[in-house]
Amino acid sequence: MDKQKMFDQMAHGKGFIAALDQSGGSTPGALRLYGIPDSAYSGDEEMFRLMHEMRVRIITAPAFTGSSVLGTILFERTMDGEIKGKSSPAYLWEDRGVVPFVKVDQGLEAEQDGVRLMKPLTKLDPLLARAVKLGVFGTKMRSVIEMASHNGINAIVDQQFEAAARISAQGLIPIIEPEVSVKSPQKKEAEAILCDSIMRKVDALPQNGKVMLKLTLPTVPDLYAPLIGHQNVVRVVALSGGYTRAEACKHLAANHGLIASFSRALAEGLTKQMSDDAFNAALGQSIKEIYQASTVKA
Repeated sequence: MDKQKMFDQMAHGKGFIAALDQSGGSTPGALRLYGIPDSAYSGDEEMFRLMHEMRVRIITAPAFTGSSVLGTILFERTMDGEIKGKSSPAYLWEDRGVVPFVKVDQGLEAEQDGVRLMKPLTKLDPLLARAVKLGVFGTKMRSVIEMASHNGINAIVDQQFEAAARISAQGLIPIIEPEVSVKSPQKKEAEAILCDSIMRKVDALPQNGKVMLKLTLPTVPDLYAPLIGHQNVVRVVALSGGYTRAEACKHLAANHGLIASFSRALAEGLTKQMSDDAFNAALGQSIKEIYQASTVKA
């Protein structure tokens, strides 16, 4: 796989990233929204099989191509699986023109100091080795910020950048995701602290040190403009964070240079019960709306 071509697409392409990386904790909710109740399966294996079928249906839809969807974030099991007889990363890049990433965090610790740090990344090294072998371009890891705590936010950023260094050493581009909860009563203040903390870290990266950032749509439009223009930042993408697609796209369009990396907002309205024609049409409309909000700014 052509890593330079992937890099150019992620750094300069017009479009957005599709987040298809729901893990064990978020999968039941995603399946319920897709029209599959908890009673329809038993055990993790069956749950993840149904989730893989949903992801394959999205990825193989006519509108899911690199002309709008620059990249996609996969759950580990999806990365290790197959789509139409090929490894998922190979199918995405070779058949769809979409750059593959993989989620590498192992969930969150309990809240402390207003934040939820990542659990220790005990499986990171073997996961990175498989990702490299499969032609994956980069990774993603998520932490959560609940309050405007300087100590807590700095701890999250320190942890994220320490892991990012391990990922970069394997030739992969890390997406750092310190999500500020949209329900936080101190969302605006937390985002300001976060922006400053990340800026110190990207300023300190070596000249060839490259990261991507996945951040909550900010309360103050264009708050992250200095990060978007930073030489060590490949791209800044935004998570939908529980907003509806219409709300998320409205916020996104007010932020110049920021593109989407939506999950729930992308799959909003899609159900297993839809005919393929109806499903493909609905997904096509979702991709069109998110693409427009990512590329046409207010």
